[in-house]
Amino acid sequence: VANAPPRADAIGATAMQIFTKQPNRWVEHEVTAEEAAAFRGALATSGVRFANAHDSYLINLASPDPALRSKSIESFRQELARCHALGLDALVSHPGNFMDDRAAGIARNADAIAEALEQEEGPTRLLMELTAGQGTVIGSTFEEMALLLKRIPAKLRKRVGVCLDTAHVFAAGYDLIGDYDGVWSRFDDVLGIARLGLLHLNDSKAPLGSKKDRHELIGEGEIGAIAFAKIMRDDRLASIPKVLETPKGEDMITNDRKMLKLLRGFARK
Repeated sequence: VANAPPRADAIGATAMQIFTKQPNRWVEHEVTAEEAAAFRGALATSGVRFANAHDSYLINLASPDPALRSKSIESFRQELARCHALGLDALVSHPGNFMDDRAAGIARNADAIAEALEQEEGPTRLLMELTAGQGTVIGSTFEEMALLLKRIPAKLRKRVGVCLDTAHVFAAGYDLIGDYDGVWSRFDDVLGIARLGLLHLNDSKAPLGSKKDRHELIGEGEIGAIAFAKIMRDDRLASIPKVLETPKGEDMITNDRKMLKLLRGFARK
C-alpha cells in the first residue's frame, strides 16, 4: 500500500482509492506497524488529501447462508481494522445480495455492519455505495439505502455515510441528464447531502435504468459530459472527494490524467 501515494502523484491526484488486500480472494492481510508507518509517511509527503479503500468483492453481509455471512462479517471486520491501522478517511462497501427476501436481507446487512463496527473502532468512516440494481443487490434506490442506514443503531450510524457512483445511480434509473436538479433534491430529501462522503465519477456504457454496472470514460458513455460539468460546478458537491473508476486502457496513467484534466477543466469554466 505504500506504493499507492506516489502512484496517485504520478497522475496528479489529490484523492485516491486503494485495496488493502486482494479483493477477489478470501485471504486476509494484517497490516504491520512497519507497513502502516510506510504508508502514512508516503501519504504525508504526497499531494493526496483524501484516501479511502474499497472492500472485498466477495463480501456479502446480506447473505441468508450462515457460513457465507459469517465469513463475510469476519472479512469486513478485518477490512475495517486495516483501514483504521492505515489511517484512511473512508471504507467504501457495496450492500449485499439478499438472495431470498429483500427485507430480511436488508436486516441481515445492517445487523452485520453494526456487529463489525462494534468490534472495530477507529477514524475510518464507512461509506455504503449506492448500487446499479442488478439481480438481488440491495441499495439501488435512495429509499432502500435510507432503510439500511436506519436499521443501524443510532450510536453507530454517525460513523456511516454514503458513496454515490454516477454510473450506478444512472443505471438504477436516476436521470442525471434530464433531471439533474431533481436527482440531487431527492437525494437530499431522502438521505441528506451531509451523509454524502464520496463520489465515484464514472460514465456508463449502459443506458438509463438498465440495472447494469458498466463503467466508461467521462463524456464517452450514456451519461455524457454535460452532467459531469454540472457536478464539478455544483457548490453543494465542491467539498465532496471525487474518485475515478473509469477504464485504464493500456497503462495506469494516460486515461486517468486525461479524465482529471477534463474534470478540472469543467470546474474552471
